[in-house]
Amino acid sequence: MRSTDALPGLVVLTGAGISQESGLATFRATDGLWHTERIEDVATPQAFRRDPARVHAFYNARRAQLDAVAPNAAHLALVELEREWVARGGDFLLVTQNVDDLHARAGSERMLHMHGALRRARCLGCGATLGWQGDMGVDSACPRCRRAGGVRPDIVWFGEVPMHMAEIGAALEGCGLFVSIGTSGHVYPAAGFVAAVRDRARTVELNLEPSNGAALFDEARHGPATRVVPAFVAELLVR
Repeated sequence: MRSTDALPGLVVLTGAGISQESGLATFRATDGLWHTERIEDVATPQAFRRDPARVHAFYNARRAQLDAVAPNAAHLALVELEREWVARGGDFLLVTQNVDDLHARAGSERMLHMHGALRRARCLGCGATLGWQGDMGVDSACPRCRRAGGVRPDIVWFGEVPMHMAEIGAALEGCGLFVSIGTSGHVYPAAGFVAAVRDRARTVELNLEPSNGAALFDEARHGPATRVVPAFVAELLVR
């Protein structure tokens, strides 16, 4: 790809498969999180109202895992893609379903967390959204309003609306290339992105195995993210 080429808008969607190779558990695999915990017990607003201590314990354990993992080659390849794409005048947006911070730690900048982030908190009292590094509990106080007991993980639970949907929709509307990486294709609205753009954009799936929506993509490459993502990025940038 020469620097004078006109670049299409590029939207990259990532799911749990890209972080799995860094050592983080996925949700829907046979050994995934939803096989050890019930969604109804830890990932709904009703669960938080019923037993906030249990919900906090679940997310505290997941937050602590972040200290033991690091971005992998797939995360780093997407940073390179973003920098090169933008430098050559192309629009770029990385949309992640993941709530870990591996993309940010790798260096991604044009990124939206549509399902929230483990290292953020939300105050139910004043509505503030805050960075949060350690454990969170039923007695945790909001650093802004000082109210205790009203802080929750800034995570989109089942039954809640994903974040940044207007910005994501605008990016999808203007994209000419859509790449889905490491996602199962079961969780909406993200699973519907490929259908929304396939009439006007080239669509590519990079996944360990075919996703639930694999037939909707123009092309697919299957294998570990640390292998297929860097290879695809290298090919794209020299095409």
